[in-house]
Amino acid sequence: MAFFASLMMMNSQAQNITVKLWDNTSAPHSNHLQVEEKDEGQERISYTTSAELYIYEADPAKATGQAVVICPGGGYFLVAMGHEGHQFAEWFAEQGITAAVLKYRMPNGVAQVPMEDAAEALRYMKQDYAGRKSLSQVGIMGFSAGGHLAASTAVGMLASNGEKSRHAKVRADFAILFYPVVTGNPALAHKGSYDNLLGADRSQELTDRWDPNLKINSKTPPTFLVHSSNDTGVNPQNSGDFHAQLKALNIPTELHFFPTGGHGWGFNDSFEHKREWQTLLSEWLKGLQTRKAK
Repeated sequence: MAFFASLMMMNSQAQNITVKLWDNTSAPHSNHLQVEEKDEGQERISYTTSAELYIYEADPAKATGQAVVICPGGGYFLVAMGHEGHQFAEWFAEQGITAAVLKYRMPNGVAQVPMEDAAEALRYMKQDYAGRKSLSQVGIMGFSAGGHLAASTAVGMLASNGEKSRHAKVRADFAILFYPVVTGNPALAHKGSYDNLLGADRSQELTDRWDPNLKINSKTPPTFLVHSSNDTGVNPQNSGDFHAQLKALNIPTELHFFPTGGHGWGFNDSFEHKREWQTLLSEWLKGLQTRKAK
């Protein structure tokens, strides 16, 4: 399996490392896109054909030993790198948590493509990142379709579907899911995300193979979920069902429903419950540290 990583020091005080993981010529699978990546405005990129990590290192004075790989959403059509990526990473770094925003390749009907990008990003942070020895926990986070990607990584989707490469074997220490697409149940699934992931003519059997809600297992890590009750983009029951499955296996999990906000609010100040999720998430992450120390 081809692998390469390139590092560049950046001028930004927060984001100081960029890592190119691979592209369609060097990754295990290709999405077969032949067009240039497209800037859709508002820090959104479509037709992505290379996987890159933008690492925001924790403030050394506040470093907790935790890190998180962030998978922005975008319906598996684009990656919303701003309000579901870089803005979160800056906030995490200020809290003492190293954050790596993942620009992943669009699946274009090849489900393995974004899955292996996320798994490789997690592997990189655990095994190759220069500051890895200072990290005690590395988790994964995702929004909407990026939540599907993060959840799939957390449950070991690639390994469960027969992938045996080194990146597929690495497990996250925790997962954070914001209004995630985590079920392939036709009554609840976000059709657009699954269409882009697997094709509009997919069978339910194929959908089930890539349904993280059906792949939860005893090795699934502690998971924090947030959803708006009035989300008409992704049915809130996605989070409810995932949470229930985790509880049934006695996996530590926390779910918060906010009454308003709709879908896709990310780090936006316009989301009236922003301070609430920030406080809740910060306390939950501190709790993970306490649990690990015991």
